[in-house]
Amino acid sequence: MSRTILLAGGGTAGHVFPALAVGRALTEVDPDVEVVFVGVADRLEARLVPEAGFELVTIDAVSIPRKPSPRLLRVPGALRAGVAACRELITERSAAAAVTFGGYVAFPLDRAAFREQLPLVIHEQNSVPGLTNRVAARWSDGIALSFPGSAARFSRAERCVVTGNPVRLDVLSLDRPAQRRAAREQFDLDPELPTVLVFGGSQGARSINRSLIEAHGRWKGRPVQLLHAAGSAGYVAATRGWEQARRAHPDGPRARLVEFIDDMAAAYAAADVVVCRAGATSIAELTVLGIPSVLVPYPHATADHQHENAHALARAGGAVVLEDEELSGAALVDAISPLLDDAQRYDAMARGARAFGRPDAAENVARLVLARAGQERAS
Repeated sequence: MSRTILLAGGGTAGHVFPALAVGRALTEVDPDVEVVFVGVADRLEARLVPEAGFELVTIDAVSIPRKPSPRLLRVPGALRAGVAACRELITERSAAAAVTFGGYVAFPLDRAAFREQLPLVIHEQNSVPGLTNRVAARWSDGIALSFPGSAARFSRAERCVVTGNPVRLDVLSLDRPAQRRAAREQFDLDPELPTVLVFGGSQGARSINRSLIEAHGRWKGRPVQLLHAAGSAGYVAATRGWEQARRAHPDGPRARLVEFIDDMAAAYAAADVVVCRAGATSIAELTVLGIPSVLVPYPHATADHQHENAHALARAGGAVVLEDEELSGAALVDAISPLLDDAQRYDAMARGARAFGRPDAAENVARLVLARAGQERAS
């Protein structure tokens, strides 16, 4: 007899991809489970969830504005409507449990699970929990963590389990050595040269883009090439910047500029070193693959969680942290160069990254959810 488990992880890729990984793991661990996603019609999940083969039920949900705005007036009504829709879904599908991944899209299901006394597991991707998860933790039956140190930040630490942060299947199954040459050729790169992948998210990171271009004349003939994803907000400026940098330093390293990378698995296969922000998804992907990184935490992240994320991996020996205010072309070259020049240091960082990674994260979360689904709701 099948049983339904509801998942809510939407709004951003950092919520959607772990949720999809757990949805897939749930059906693999227990083929009798039917997974149904809850999300919002105009966000990323509306495309990615059906593409992954799962059912998506859309609800009304609105994020709370960081500054006073007319949108704030919509929040109470949307929340009531979203909770009511989730309660109806729980009853209609005779749901056995719910698992949510933070963010405003998750809260209606969190609250509906409380009202209906449905077993609830929440997953926190970052080292510092967000507001939704801090609130929902008060009545959740299990709290799945990506970072071991996060338990102390929850009032019910005894319900915390370190599972890791689930990553998408194409990354998890990647054989980097076997695919490296083809991946570099895919991006029109030299298949033999050490490669640094630089990205700042879909919108890009202005400070990283600027510093990478500024570094063009500072590599001192070092054999290296760059794959630079500048992001939609930074691509035009980066294009102009690279044109100027190449004119000023025609002997600088080869640099392949793109706006966005759809095939991140191929980009990781091409890369020896990665420079990026310290989002939880990026760290999870880098560590399951064992790629040394230079992490530049986004300085305006909520509760400075990227700083905590980055330093957790640095303490494990898998990353170098370069603070945004310290970022420059010279600082970037100084951070990357030892990883390219010192094979022993590179190998040690690769081991540190891989030891930090949790390739079994999706299955860990799935088993935690199924265990809670088979128990009476915790008091």
